[in-house]
Formats: sequence, C-alpha cells, structure tokens
Amino acid sequence: MPIKKRLSHLDRLGQARMVDIGAKDETIREAIARGFIALRPETGRLIQARTIPKGDVYAVARVAGIMAAKRVHELIPLCHTLLLTAADVGFRTSRNPSGVHIESRVRTTGRTGAEMEALTAVSMAALTIYDMCKAVDKDMVIGDVRLVYKAGGRSGTFRRPGEGSAAESRSAIRRRQRA
Repeated sequence: MPIKKRLSHLDRLGQARMVDIGAKDETIREAIARGFIALRPETGRLIQARTIPKGDVYAVARVAGIMAAKRVHELIPLCHTLLLTAADVGFRTSRNPSGVHIESRVRTTGRTGAEMEALTAVSMAALTIYDMCKAVDKDMVIGDVRLVYKAGGRSGTFRRPGEGSAAESRSAIRRRQRA
C-alpha cells in the first residue's frame, strides 16, 4: 500500500489539526486489534484459577478495555468522538509462550474508523492485567499490539496477513465470553 504524500492530521505548515470529516458518508465501521502480555507460567495459573489477590483479572481487564475504547477522544489528541455500537474484549491464555493473548473488536456507524478504539481497548486491557498481577509478577512484558482487521469507509477493508478472519475473531471472542 503506497504511503500518502501528506499526513491528514497536519496542515500545509506542518501544524497539527483535526481532520474535517463532515463531508464523509456515514458507514458501518469495524476494527479488530490484538496484543500479548508475557507473564510467568505461575501467574497464568493464578489468573485461570481466579486467585490473584486483586480479583478476577479477565473481568476487570475486559471492563477497562471497553471503557477505554469509549474514551479514546479524551486520551489521544485529534481523535474524533465516536458513538460505539459494540465493543468486545477477549482473552486466551497461552502456555508457550507463557502469557495472555488479548483481542478487541469495536463497531460504529460513523464518518471515521474505529481503529484507535480497538487498539486502545487492547492496550488498556493489557495494562490492567499488569496492574492486577504486578504483586506476584514484575517480569511481565506488554507487546505486539496491532490492528489486524478494519472495514468500512473510503479506504475499504484491511486484513493483516496471517491473522485469521474477522468471523473467526468474533466467534473466538463469543466462546471466551461464555467460558
């Protein structure tokens, strides 16, 4: 994909500006992001057993991620306020490498995409896991936060190669939420 010659958040003088989206059509927008927090195997077992002293790590991290997705415009300069129609955050424990895979899916009907909301949800969920587990594991590492899918809008659909389909992601989140 070619790089645009001019960044849309900069004016002709290189000054930061908020992009005017008033002329854009409202469309259904969806974004999926993923990330990973590496942690000790013992920490993973404590999370699974729900014996971390601060409480149910996944429940709190899920709510934190959803709340963060709803407030991106307050956290990241120049982001537009979005009325989200859906926000999900799911988790999958991994043994090798030891850690937790995090995935968020955000939907809206609007004039701008939901990529930043999905990325922020994953980031905040990872930070919440770190906060809740730091008493038992200070070696945790948050990383690999990335956009894996986005649909809607003028630029069309983006799928990160090797990441699986959006439908697979949605069904995986639903399975994890039932667990």
